[in-house]
Amino acid sequence: MSSARNRIAVYPGTFDPITNGHIDLVDRAAPLFERMIIGVAESPGKSPALPLDIRVELARKAVAHHDHVEVRGFNSLLAHFVAQVGGGVLLRGLRAVSDFEYEFQLASMNRHLIPEVETLFLTPAEQYGFISSSLVREIARLGGDVSGFVPPAVAQALQAEWQRKKN
Repeated sequence: MSSARNRIAVYPGTFDPITNGHIDLVDRAAPLFERMIIGVAESPGKSPALPLDIRVELARKAVAHHDHVEVRGFNSLLAHFVAQVGGGVLLRGLRAVSDFEYEFQLASMNRHLIPEVETLFLTPAEQYGFISSSLVREIARLGGDVSGFVPPAVAQALQAEWQRKKN
């Protein structure tokens, strides 16, 4: 693998929504790479609460403080997306031991599909280890305050989405 390719990391996910835990991983991983691409997966099978274009825009706002981090939506196989952007490293977050088995399975599958790409696992800072997008969505859906878990723009977008769905 070329050294230039190693300098481009891809952080894929549904990011429905992007959380402070995701941003923490970006903040800590970004200095390790010349370029980082957050790949926001369309993931229609997961029935995301927020449309892809909104998730991409919210992620862009959340990481705007990094000039070499780019956010792109995609609706293809991750292996194809990584090849398209020239990524050499897949970044994945591990919050707890319970995440490991699934992430290990994904990493093994990706190693078969894109053997030239390495997977790098990072753990979030302790104060973000319990945050998950699904919990944030559920709290927001039930009218709870998610401002401690997501950037302000994300909290506003979730509130607006649930208000829209109620009406």
